[in-house]
Amino acid sequence: MVQLFDAASGASLGSISEEQLRFMLDQLEEEAADDQDYYINRATLDYFAEQGADPALLELLRSALGEREEMDLRWSR
Repeated sequence: MVQLFDAASGASLGSISEEQLRFMLDQLEEEAADDQDYYINRATLDYFAEQGADPALLELLRSALGEREEMDLRWSR
């Protein structure tokens, strides 16, 4: 399993599968080959939904975003 964290606070957001991580990595822009921090916002999640994201992944990310408009997240194995 892959752990997701709020990059600003370090708080754990939950776990996702390798397949869910691969989907995110395929959709998001990497600044470097070893990048593990990503910016998301509500439009990102709408795009994920349009691209067929796993509903559980979308639910976790929407919950993590909460009332915020945007956030940076980090993943770790």
